[in-house]
Amino acid sequence: MPNDRILSGLSLAQKAGRTASGEFSAEKAVKEGRAFLVIVAGDASDNTKTKMRNMTEYYEVPLYFYTDKENLGRCIGKEYRSMVAVTDPGFADSIEKQLKAMLQVNREEKA
Repeated sequence: MPNDRILSGLSLAQKAGRTASGEFSAEKAVKEGRAFLVIVAGDASDNTKTKMRNMTEYYEVPLYFYTDKENLGRCIGKEYRSMVAVTDPGFADSIEKQLKAMLQVNREEKA
């Protein structure tokens, strides 16, 4: 399944030290221009989603809502995480391609 590749990509980025996880660290990475992709858990609060949507639009960082806090945290070897920022352009590009492919599949299934 494509979603396993997304979580695997995040896991590899974490092992390489190329992620900032949790709300505070992810926000800091975006504001400092170090984030190339942000993934927010689908079960994060509406306030968190809105805040990150506004911030990533302002700083022109791709944002995706994906999986839940438990899976997002588990794939990077942590407890629950509401968001993860990818701080490496190569990892970010690879993960974003998987996310786009998954979204395309979902659109085709609904059509």
